[in-house]
Amino acid sequence: MATHVTNLHLVSDSTGETLNSVARATLARFEAPNVIQHRWFLVRSRFQLEQVLEGIQAEPGPVLFTLADRSLRHSIEEFAGRLGVTCMSVLDPVLDLLQREIGMTAKEKRAAQHVLDADYFRRIDAMHYVLAHDDGQGTAGIAEADVCMVGVSRSSKTPTCFYLANRGIKAANVPIVPGAALPPELDVPPCPVIGLTIEAGSLIEIRRHRLKLIGAGGVRQDTTDYVDLESVKAEVLAARRLCTQRGWPVIDVTRRSIEETAATVLQLMEAWHARARGGAPAA
Repeated sequence: MATHVTNLHLVSDSTGETLNSVARATLARFEAPNVIQHRWFLVRSRFQLEQVLEGIQAEPGPVLFTLADRSLRHSIEEFAGRLGVTCMSVLDPVLDLLQREIGMTAKEKRAAQHVLDADYFRRIDAMHYVLAHDDGQGTAGIAEADVCMVGVSRSSKTPTCFYLANRGIKAANVPIVPGAALPPELDVPPCPVIGLTIEAGSLIEIRRHRLKLIGAGGVRQDTTDYVDLESVKAEVLAARRLCTQRGWPVIDVTRRSIEETAATVLQLMEAWHARARGGAPAA
């Protein structure tokens, strides 16, 4: 295996989420890459850029950037050229392509900063919403939700909701509990309702691990049904039937990552909104 180390510099005038996503997605295509990522975020002044340039000179390597200020862009490109390192604005190729296809000139890139800032606050707002509406809390607030996740206990509702919140989506989380009625707000839901299900065996393992984490030690008498195979099978089946009766789509999360589950949720949300608009649902 090669021991060569590559220094990768990520330079952004915002939070760097775009660069992080690009780097993560591309580096995942390599087997054990020996890459050191240097993150330089919120770079908006000449002084801040000088610190970045010093860092690049100390540990030379390719530079990926998203900078709105033209003078900062010019400086980092000029500096990289003198140093002999590759430098690329990751958004420019996409902007150029869309400008050609749409037939319009994009706005000054400084405007993109306002979009990023608004998006940041939207994600924070969504995160606060998820915290306030996790596990059946504040059901009256479902009226403000973009989506509502339902499912039995430990079926990945909470982590899925938090992942969606990072996309700026307000996701409510309502547990399906044996013998308990769902909140009346779900009788005529104002947003898509999506069920999460999981194989009983996998669910029991997750629940046993949860009991250990909270210090339950062995399985207590009052939690027997919680991890009993037949009881859990019946619980999962009843929850799935409930979703079917109400016309709610169901995602089996048994072998899905949170990212995959969230991607499917987004597709189902789009299909729901397409039907609401009277259009054809997404495939």
